[in-house]
Amino acid sequence: MVAILYNIRSLHNVGSIFRTADAAGVEKIYLCGITPTPKDKYGFDRRQLTKVSLGAEKYVPWEKVGSSPAPQKTLELIRKLKKDGYKIYAVEQSKKSVPYNKLKVKSKKLKEKIVLVVGNEIKGVASSILKMTDKIIEIPMYGKKESLNVAVAFGIVAFGMLK
Repeated sequence: MVAILYNIRSLHNVGSIFRTADAAGVEKIYLCGITPTPKDKYGFDRRQLTKVSLGAEKYVPWEKVGSSPAPQKTLELIRKLKKDGYKIYAVEQSKKSVPYNKLKVKSKKLKEKIVLVVGNEIKGVASSILKMTDKIIEIPMYGKKESLNVAVAFGIVAFGMLK
């Protein structure tokens, strides 16, 4: 499994996703758009991120893709991953989304190559990215609130996809 973090603003969320990605065995994280990296432009650790990740950023390979909030570089990355045989799943609430726990994935012998895309804490995943996905998936909500923190949502779906 590979993760794409698209325009996530919070250092805490990114750090938490790194920690969860390590626990779930994620192969690589792509930090797209304005998503911060574990190191600042001078090469120093971003303390807010590394405090939450507990060093997971040293074990999960990552790559920065673009620096603009516009989705062009992320779309190029998704095209490349599709060519490499990955199925692209965006975690987002939409009219076209299906519950993540109802997904039909290939048998474990045929281990499907999966990309999980999560987006900005307020705006979510850009519609141009959603159009390129193989499936938009969501977490069923049973309470009064209609959303979860992006790092929490990533964790639920990442571990759910491992089953």
